[in-house]
Amino acid sequence: MSEYRDQPRTLGELLNTLAGRLRKVDLRVIDDVRRLWPSVVDPVLAEHCRPEFIKNGVLLISVPSGAFAQRINSERELILEGFSSLGTSAPRSLRAVITAS
Repeated sequence: MSEYRDQPRTLGELLNTLAGRLRKVDLRVIDDVRRLWPSVVDPVLAEHCRPEFIKNGVLLISVPSGAFAQRINSERELILEGFSSLGTSAPRSLRAVITAS
């Protein structure tokens, strides 16, 4: 059961809560992944699919359809190799998620 509070939470409390939720999401590496994306995949995938974030070493990629998801999955190893220049920050796995346009 949640605790009712008479006073609003402090900014510090809210930031600590948010940081705890984001702890396993690396927001810095995704910029590098997005920069490399067009050189890692072919132009059609680069145009229609977007790297969203990395959590626990898994790169989440939004795709517009099942056909693109299937293609991302079939090229999984090549895509992951393309990010090897990121060293230990490179994604170790990926997951394609269909998103509405």
